[in-house]
Amino acid sequence: MPQAEFHEVIEARGGSYPLHGRYDERFRPAVDAFVTNFREEEELGAGCSVVVDGETVVDLWGGWSRVDRSAEWDEHSTVCMMSTAKGVTGIAFNMLVDQGLIDIDKPVAHYWPEFARNGKEDILVRWCLDHRAAIPVLTTDVLYPGAFLEYEPYIKALEVQEPLWEPGTRAAYHVHNQGFLLGEIMRRVTGLTVGPFLRAHVSGPLGAEYYIGGMDAEEQSHVAEVLPNTKARLFAAKDTAMPEKPTTPEGWQDGAVLRKFAFLQNPNEPWHTTMNSPSWRTCEIASGSGHGNARGVARIYGAATGSFDGVSLLSKDALENMITEQHNQIELLQDRPYHQALGVLLNTPEAVYMGPNMRSFGHHGLGGSIGFGDPDAKLGFSYCCNQMHAVGDNGPRARRLIDAVYGVM
Repeated sequence: MPQAEFHEVIEARGGSYPLHGRYDERFRPAVDAFVTNFREEEELGAGCSVVVDGETVVDLWGGWSRVDRSAEWDEHSTVCMMSTAKGVTGIAFNMLVDQGLIDIDKPVAHYWPEFARNGKEDILVRWCLDHRAAIPVLTTDVLYPGAFLEYEPYIKALEVQEPLWEPGTRAAYHVHNQGFLLGEIMRRVTGLTVGPFLRAHVSGPLGAEYYIGGMDAEEQSHVAEVLPNTKARLFAAKDTAMPEKPTTPEGWQDGAVLRKFAFLQNPNEPWHTTMNSPSWRTCEIASGSGHGNARGVARIYGAATGSFDGVSLLSKDALENMITEQHNQIELLQDRPYHQALGVLLNTPEAVYMGPNMRSFGHHGLGGSIGFGDPDAKLGFSYCCNQMHAVGDNGPRARRLIDAVYGVM
């Protein structure tokens, strides 16, 4: 369909912001919302893209990829989108379920025999997808600072980890562990962990600029500097005092304790140093280290809800199975309500807003990025940014863009 070009330099908040893009003229309100974010919010560099029924109707980018404004955020800029990776990983995993290669009601140990230790023999694959596996953090072998950048030691630690309470009951956000759990099951089944699987079967066929680990020098050259907001509760947890190690299941069901244990494997350095290092771009943390842009993530969700450029990622039945609600709990690690499906979140406006359709699914990332799909509108939406915010939900910038898109549909 015909696309209008958008090129504008706006003056706002004491600086200039070059903005660019293409859009279907019906979706001009999304362009206006994108501009408003730069005028009124703390935006530095950002992108927003929307796919509807296989067509890209919004593709916007602009601002600055460096805090010193030495480089523009251009058409191919990418950024760490944090837990947006969980939704992409969830889609990839459900592709294997769709192909009959994984049965989510089998124990994890059916695919990964070494996992059947210390009370984990009966943990189901399903519970890894919906955060009820009861191993949200490492506590049996907490490894060492920097260990979450290393795949094999982390997998060994998960093998000896003990459940913190009865698996299958309470949900707690497996902030890093979910990606390692799903990635190792995938590796046992296909020979590929999440990052290589995405390149071969998802981002590659879709021409999507989205990567989980393994970024080469050319790919890294497009990565924007990310600015973590250390006022965010999860970021702040790394530098809090170490609590006494609980001795009961009830003691472990404390968000502050879980958050502290979640970051014991971080390097002993500021978040900004870690997240702007080459090791962060090459390591595979399939629940958090994904780098990409809004265009790539919108294509992935467009191909999950229907097709994009002839590529469909999931059958209709597999899509419906993936977005069947598993529970609606206040998960323990962040004390947040989530309508939880299989590897993806369902629309939970008070925590992760995905427009008016409560069947919408996806995942947000700490600091503001998000990717989601609307299965009824056959829509894929994504927004990404490098200046993170501290609020607990996906914030005003994404909401303004989402409302503008749905306002014309």
